[in-house]
Amino acid sequence: MQTEKIILGGGCFWCIEAIFSHLKGVKSAISGYAGGDKEDANYRAVCTKQTGHVEVVEVTFDPAIITLETILKVYLDSHDPTSMDRQGADAGPQYRSVIFYTSENQKQVAEKIIQDSNQNYDSDIVTHVLELKEFFTAEKYHQKYYDNNPTNGYCLAVIGPKVQKIKTKYADIWE
Repeated sequence: MQTEKIILGGGCFWCIEAIFSHLKGVKSAISGYAGGDKEDANYRAVCTKQTGHVEVVEVTFDPAIITLETILKVYLDSHDPTSMDRQGADAGPQYRSVIFYTSENQKQVAEKIIQDSNQNYDSDIVTHVLELKEFFTAEKYHQKYYDNNPTNGYCLAVIGPKVQKIKTKYADIWE
């Protein structure tokens, strides 16, 4: 089995992880940080909005089962890619919409998907497409947060509706 990794930021990493961890062909979805420096790759520092890091999810997938194009379409549908540095009540540069690519092919595919998808929105997509420098795994308590805390208020009010939207739209690839 050949796998590929792409790193996606679209608001709170709990939301993105909760969606991608349930797609057929996705082998792992790990919450973490990217875009800043190693010295401040931790939740407390990232929350200061001064680190350059984004809350992201490292998605490892089998392209023979789920294509990069599908991954990116689900990603765009899972958050508001037209919102600059904000997803709902979560505001700040750590919540910006960004795709960190790990190959030139991923960059080209991401740019094309964004260009083709722009017509589906009232405003322009502001998702950045950047080369991954380094991914840092988030603290253990952030991993599988939605699955481990289904009755948490944030999970019920914010993550649950996003999960249900994607589960319904992409029922054929939902596990």
